[in-house]
Amino acid sequence: MTLCLDEQVDALPKTGESVGIDLGINRLATFSNGEQVVNPRFLAGKLTKLRRFQRTLSRRRKGSGRWHRQRLKVAMLHLGVANSRRDTLAKLTTDLVKRYDFLCIEDLDVKTMILNRKLSRCIADVGMSAFRRMLTYKCAWYGRELRVVGRFFPSSKLCSACGNVAETLALDVRSWRCSECGILHDRDENAARNIMAEGRSVTARGGYVRPRATQVVHGSAR
Repeated sequence: MTLCLDEQVDALPKTGESVGIDLGINRLATFSNGEQVVNPRFLAGKLTKLRRFQRTLSRRRKGSGRWHRQRLKVAMLHLGVANSRRDTLAKLTTDLVKRYDFLCIEDLDVKTMILNRKLSRCIADVGMSAFRRMLTYKCAWYGRELRVVGRFFPSSKLCSACGNVAETLALDVRSWRCSECGILHDRDENAARNIMAEGRSVTARGGYVRPRATQVVHGSAR
């Protein structure tokens, strides 16, 4: 049975706070104020059990009763991982819209990122697309403003102190020192600060969600 309700969602009271959010693999999220959210790695924690279930499934005769029962075990394990990830992202995004009036994120090209064979499983385990989708509609529900910084903005390589852009920055480098001002940056925290600053600028790439709106508006913030 399906139940459909048309319910009015009231806007949350203003907090006067704003935040930039950098999503990652080592940390699920890093905020411009220095806060960090640990990546639970739900799939990684179940890989050993999943592989055992799949090996057992491969030995069963396809179409047999035991094959169907084992197939159901594999499906239920995947469902449990997906539900745990969805619950974590739902709680995190709800907490964010309650605490902040103005939120900035990066327009990540997740489909292209997943093509990296070494990182595809880890990226998929984070649920970056689901995070953005949840944050988008919750900002629209509760009267928050969400700005999306363009995907080509060098958030990680840009020094948030002096504006110098590093020539190269490998993915495995988690901290780096600016060659111009000498400040040592945490990679993710620096990126979150830059995302916040770029989102606040009038020339922000990407777009933003107006309070009570239902879609992302692409182009310059208006």
